[in-house]
Parts: sequence; C-alpha cells; structure tokens
Amino acid sequence: MLWGRGTVACVVGTALVSALVFWLHGEVIQRSFSFRSTHSLKDMENIFRLVRNVIPPLTAKKHKGQDGRIGIVGGCQEYTGAPYFAAISALKVGADLSHVFCTKDAAAAIKSYSPELIVHPVLDIPNAVNEVEKWLPRLHTVVLGPGLGRDEVILEHAKGIIERTRAKGIPIIIDADGLWLIAQHPSIIQGYQGAILTPNLMEFSRLYEAVLRDPVDSDDHHGCVLRLSQALGNLTIVQKGERDLISDGQKVFVCSHEGSNRRCGGQGDLLSGSLGVLSHWAFLAGSEKTNGLNPFLVAAFGACSLTRQCNNQAFQKYGRSMTTKDMITEIGTAFNKLFEHEVKATN
Repeated sequence: MLWGRGTVACVVGTALVSALVFWLHGEVIQRSFSFRSTHSLKDMENIFRLVRNVIPPLTAKKHKGQDGRIGIVGGCQEYTGAPYFAAISALKVGADLSHVFCTKDAAAAIKSYSPELIVHPVLDIPNAVNEVEKWLPRLHTVVLGPGLGRDEVILEHAKGIIERTRAKGIPIIIDADGLWLIAQHPSIIQGYQGAILTPNLMEFSRLYEAVLRDPVDSDDHHGCVLRLSQALGNLTIVQKGERDLISDGQKVFVCSHEGSNRRCGGQGDLLSGSLGVLSHWAFLAGSEKTNGLNPFLVAAFGACSLTRQCNNQAFQKYGRSMTTKDMITEIGTAFNKLFEHEVKATN
C-alpha cells in the first residue's frame, strides 16, 4: 500500500485483500494501489471489482458494434505505428470496430499492419473536420493524438474535431501531440468532463504551466494533478509515470500495479487505445456500477493496470528486447488475469 503525503491509507475489509491477490500460474502475486481524496474513503469499494462491474458480458444476443466503436485520430507520414498500436489495442481489449482517421501518406502503411482496422485517409484534406464529423454518430469514443504530429494544418483540423466531438457529447481521450495542442489552446477542452487527458511527466509539466501559470511542485505530485484537473473544469487527468496518478479534481487514484523498468515507445498508445474502450464501457454502465464514483476514474485505473500487466508479462518473456508489439500480444491473457474471471459469458 502506498502512503501519500498527508494521507491516511484506508483498508476496507477482506474484499480489498482478495482483490489485491491474483493466482497466476499457481503463484500468488500481490498488486498495490492507493487512493487519495478530498472526501472520506470509508465506503470505498475495491477498485478492481468496480472495473469488472463495467465490463459487458459476452453474449450471442449482441450485434457487431455494441461493445465499442472506437475512433483513433492520428497518423502522419512520420508516425504510423502509434495510431496502429492504439487502434489494435482497442480491438484486443474488446471493442468490435476500430477506425483510424489519418493523413493520406500514413494510410497505406497503417492498412498494411492489420486488415482488422478501418482506415480513413482524410486528416490532411481541406474538409477534414467535416469528413470526420460524418462518422462521429457511429463512434462511442474518440482517441485523439497518437501519431498526430505537429503540422499546423493537421493541428487546426484536430482542434475542429475536438470541438465537434465535444458538441456531440462523445467521450474523448487526448494523448501525445493532442496534448501539445491542448497546451496551446486549453479552452477547446476546458470544462468538458467527457474528456480524459493522458500526459507523461513532460507533457503534464507543459500543460500545468500553460493552464496554471506556475511550475509543477515536484514535492506535491498529487496536489498538482488535482489542481490541473480542477483548473480544466474537473475533467479526468491520467499522469503517466513510475506510478500513474489519476484525478477528476475530486479524488486522486494512484496506480502502482507492477510493470517493469523497460520503457519503449508506444506503451502510451496501448494505454490510450484500451482507455478508449474501457471509458465507453464505464460511461455506458454509469455511476451505479461504479459505486457512485466517476466512471472515467474507474476506466482509467483499469486501463493503467492493464497496460502495466501487459508490460510485466512481456518483460518476463523478452527482457530488455521487449517492445510494445510484444505487450500487445499479452493483452488477452493480461485482461483475463485482472478482470475476466468475474465476467461470465451468456448465450
């Protein structure tokens, strides 16, 4: 259990103990996490159980698309791997359909990576915003930023896509160069509680200084995450790092699920793609399934834990040579170990 500065750790009965213990291949592995909150945590249920609560059961009664239609906005000539990683991760977590809206130069490469992806080469055409908007009613969640790049024309189109997505009330996850855009124009996302931002330490620092006009307090990471969320109108922030800090301006969750010391490019794309799916499931399930907690907090904790579990499993197999592609192949077994034993299939 982690102890935050000025915080008393709270353990809730045997439910917490049982959820922290996983039987993996006959061995007991403990995972740790902690909560910080502006409110009492005495009634807090186990977070893993809450994640399991929002996962829809597999059933023959559903049709294709009901469990998630995810749109990835990103991909340019230089960066084709990132949108692929995000889109394929969304599918492997459990989305039914995964769309990628990229530039014309990136489309052929992304299509060649996987036949499962639906690729739209529209991001650099003059009416890109309108073309993407046509698809928004068919999407449950938008993930914007993986492989986006910093071309001014593309960023202007991305800005318009964020505004149209927000206007339709669709959840949006913003990562990578999408966060660069937000740092330049915070107002386009400010106050939209359907947004989840996933900055690493450097991206967080840039956002914090742009919004709060002060440097990050290195002695109060929890407080900084809380304040940035509040300043942006209580949208959800996932600060990635040695420990992932997750806040909606009311609570701060700390995810320290065991991963590894290997840091290869693309892991954040796996996180954003999986978060695209889990945020849809949590949003659909609502606060009743999350014990009154913000569903996006629960989804973010689930995505962070899953990414770390994939990292851990891949590292056990490949060590220093591990790459994100190796992590993606672990999504199925990692998901099962963390969540699936509570989800029953129905006919």
